[in-house]
Amino acid sequence: MRELPTLLGHAVTVLAGQLAVMAFGVTDTIVAARHSQEALAALSIGSAVFISVYVALMGVLQALLPIWAEQRGAGQDGAIGASVRQSLYLWLAASVLGMALLLAPGPLLRATDVPPELQGEVQRYLGILAWGLPPALLFRIYSTLNQGLGWPQLVTWLQVGSLALKVPLSIWFTFGGAGLAAQGAAGCAWGTLIVNYALAALGLGMLRRSARYAPLRLWQRLEAPDRAQLLRFVRLGLPAGLAILVEVTSFTLMALFIARQGALAAGAHQIASNLAAVLYMVPLSLGIAASARVSFWRGSGHEARAARVAWLGLGLTVGLALVLAAVLFLLRQGVASLYTNSAEVAALTAGLLAWVALYHIADAVQALCIFVLRSWHVTLAPLLIYGVLLWGLGLTGGYALAYRGLFGLGPLHSPVAFWAASAGALAVVALAFTALLALVIRLQRQGRHRRAGARATH
Repeated sequence: MRELPTLLGHAVTVLAGQLAVMAFGVTDTIVAARHSQEALAALSIGSAVFISVYVALMGVLQALLPIWAEQRGAGQDGAIGASVRQSLYLWLAASVLGMALLLAPGPLLRATDVPPELQGEVQRYLGILAWGLPPALLFRIYSTLNQGLGWPQLVTWLQVGSLALKVPLSIWFTFGGAGLAAQGAAGCAWGTLIVNYALAALGLGMLRRSARYAPLRLWQRLEAPDRAQLLRFVRLGLPAGLAILVEVTSFTLMALFIARQGALAAGAHQIASNLAAVLYMVPLSLGIAASARVSFWRGSGHEARAARVAWLGLGLTVGLALVLAAVLFLLRQGVASLYTNSAEVAALTAGLLAWVALYHIADAVQALCIFVLRSWHVTLAPLLIYGVLLWGLGLTGGYALAYRGLFGLGPLHSPVAFWAASAGALAVVALAFTALLALVIRLQRQGRHRRAGARATH
């Protein structure tokens, strides 16, 4: 199929950029682990809170990708510029909300029983990242626009290049030196803050100077809020953002509940969750690429080709997920040892990675499906499915298995309880999303046939 090289090329380019961003987290995890077990635990908790806020807000902006890809497919380049300018109002609201949450995390930390000795360091970490949220979300608009237009390389270059800044900054701020006192986990946040502003500035510079953006007419006077356009954004973006919030919090709240098991459990979970997030970048990249191509063909009026691209993306995702899960399972002992010089942390982490391998297979399938479903503007049903299964079966089931006992098992008082329950819940989600995608495509095909039949009778 001629679509395969385009889809793979787009996905691989996105993947390179996403892996560079994930290298931020890998760097911070390794740096914090080498600094102290307490710094690693504080990073685990702080990053869980930040990711929950950031990814949910990012999801609202990322959901605009199908709109811009459809406009591109329909040849409406001028409309894209006006749409991007309207998205700045959404960016402003998201930034204010996100900063408010990050600057006042105390109630959440107390409600989830984060140990008091870690709360101060976690609050310092989040207070720094709060000021790095607006440029991070602004760069997300730049990323989403380019991915929707089929130019992901313009994002990847900046993301990969930013690693040269992030790695030395995290090491320097965390351990200190050259007159700077050691900052611990907060040092990782300072490194991220500086990189976020650098990326936003470079992205805006690209939009301003590159001739390829000229047909979009981006740099015109900012119009007053367009209620109809913003409502369209909200109808698509809000359920998508809430769905990602449910997905991510079902994952990141694990860190807060596991924190009460002590620094050893929190540190092992941080490494396991970091690896799960790295693996997720593969289906995420395929999902972004498939969503862009599906939306492009829908905007062009080629619904049958859009459906073929969706199934092609799903097949590629399943195959790659099986390979990556098998590799992680076989190499779990060595991978754990790369992250930490603590034998206790490495041993517990290796056990968790067996569950991460199973988790990834289901995670990959559902990730591809939810991105492609957004191309058909289906966002509410995935939100409901996430809420019932990920919060209900995964997070609640994991908590019960860990601390109360469930179906005659436990209480386990181990991170394994949360990973096992989450893997099971995500498997059910993957099956439900695949069935939903098949239903949406079938209904679209039936509607197309009915319209063709109606035209034939006239």
